[in-house]
Amino acid sequence: MIDELAYHGYQLSPGTLYPVLHGLEKKGHLTSTQIRTGKLNRRFYRITPQGRRALASAKRKVQELFGELFHEKAKETRR
Repeated sequence: MIDELAYHGYQLSPGTLYPVLHGLEKKGHLTSTQIRTGKLNRRFYRITPQGRRALASAKRKVQELFGELFHEKAKETRR
């Protein structure tokens, strides 16, 4: 996941990412499963229905904020 985020320009360390994932799991937004792959134990995360609802709500709030910001900017540039 860290590599995928880096590909998109986000630089996160495991010390930043994993506490966030654990917090989302504790809130019921994610579930995780630990799977042994060779010599490594890997944890896989999956979004829950509650997590999907929280994500949809967060997206609406961000879209509303961006709409207000850019609508205001457009008004200012027209003046």
